Amino acid sequence: QLQLVESGGGLVQPGGSLRLSCAASGFTLDYYTIGWFRQAPGKEREGVSCISFSGGSTNYADSMKGRFTISRDNAKNTVYLQMNSLKPEDTAIYYCAARRAYYCSRSRYEYDYWGQGTQVTVSS
Repeated sequence: QLQLVESGGGLVQPGGSLRLSCAASGFTLDYYTIGWFRQAPGKEREGVSCISFSGGSTNYADSMKGRFTISRDNAKNTVYLQMNSLKPEDTAIYYCAARRAYYCSRSRYEYDYWGQGTQVTVSS
């Protein structure tokens, strides 16, 4: 069974950092593009970042550029999202998703497999 499991969320103060992990089981991530998405209460799920299957191409939403870094370790079958300089508006449930494609996309409609999400709360 194909499964994605996010971890690393939690409560952090503004300006702090968190690293989210997305671990795959039941399949290898080698040929999958991975996206990170988030959904705040009352808002639509939005694309945060994505990384191509090779790791050679990444993409970020404008508000995350310079603060978030996506990376992958195919040997560990895991993708990471390093989040620095966190702001209260970054509070949301963060999801990772996988699609079997060469290029990454931040459109949630293009992903086939989803994790259950991990809560990130930025508050003093």
